Amino acid sequence: MILFSTDDIAPRDRFDHWREERSRALFGVTIEIEPERRAGFQGHFSAVAVGCAKLAEMKASSYVVSRTSADIARIAADSLSIGHQIRGPGWMDAGEDRVSLLEEGRFAVSYSDLPYKGTPKRTDGFHFRSLSVPLAAFPDLAKPARQLWGQPAAASPQLENLFSATFGAMAAEGETWPDAQRVVRHVAQLALLLRGVVPAGTGRSRAAVRFGQFHAARRLISANLHRPDLSPQMIADWLAISLRQLHLLFEPTGESCARTILSMRLREARRRLMTRKGEPVAQIAFACGFASIATFYRTFQTAYGIAPGDARVAAAE
Repeated sequence: MILFSTDDIAPRDRFDHWREERSRALFGVTIEIEPERRAGFQGHFSAVAVGCAKLAEMKASSYVVSRTSADIARIAADSLSIGHQIRGPGWMDAGEDRVSLLEEGRFAVSYSDLPYKGTPKRTDGFHFRSLSVPLAAFPDLAKPARQLWGQPAAASPQLENLFSATFGAMAAEGETWPDAQRVVRHVAQLALLLRGVVPAGTGRSRAAVRFGQFHAARRLISANLHRPDLSPQMIADWLAISLRQLHLLFEPTGESCARTILSMRLREARRRLMTRKGEPVAQIAFACGFASIATFYRTFQTAYGIAPGDARVAAAE
C-alpha cells in the first residue's frame, strides 16, 4: 500500500509538493489552484494493487486538473480509467465541445491517454476513487477502451447499480481477494458495458453481470439487515431476477443466500456487541433483524460458541 498526506509538509509547500511530486511525476497530470488558496491546501492519497490494477483514493482541496498531450507523451499509461466521484462534483472537458458534469456518486469511464480537463463545481474539496486497469493484461478490451474520451458512464440505472456495488466491494475488500485478477476482469467488462462499447450478450459480459448481481445482492442484504422479513425472494425481486438465478449467484460461495443473510446478521451483531458497550443486547438483536431474543441467543451461541453477553465481556477484557 502507498500512503501519502500533506499533513507533514509545511503549509507553504503543500500545494507545490502535491503538484510536482504527486500529480505531475506520479499521475502524469497538471493541476492548478488559485494563488490565494494555496496556503490552505490539503491532500491525502492511498493506493493498493488489486491484481494487475491500481486502486487509488484521494481526498484533497479542490483544484483544476488536466492531462495534456505533453503529460501523455511524458507518462503514457495505456489503461482503462474508472473514476468514482464520491464527493465534489466537477466539469469534464474532453475537447471539441465535449463537456459534461460528473455529479457526486457517479462514475466516469475513459481511456488514460486522451487529453481532458477537470474543473471543480465547488471549492470545498473532493473525494475521488479510481481504478487503473492496464490494457496489456486484457488485449480484447484494448480496442473498445482506447476510444473512450472522458465522460460520465450513462448506461441503465440497473447496470450502474450493479457496477456501483461491485466497485464498492472491490474498494473495501479487493486487496485481500485471492482471485483479484478475475475480479479486475469483471469490473473492466462492466465498465465498458456502462459505456456501451462492448456487447451485452457475450459470455464475458454475462459473467460480469452475474458478478455484479452477486455484490448488489450482498449490498442489499447489508442495507436491510434490520428488517426481520428480509428474504431471498425479496432480494431477487429487488434485482429483477428469479429466485433460482439468485441461488446460482451464491452457489460458488458454498453458502446459500438465506445462510448469507443469517451470517451477516450475526457478524453485525457481534461487531455491535464489541464496539457499542452501552447498547442493550436486545436492542442489538432487533437492530440486526432478529425477530426474537431467544432466536438471537440460540443462533449466536451456535455460531460463536459463546453467549452474546459473554462475548461483550470478553471483548472488554
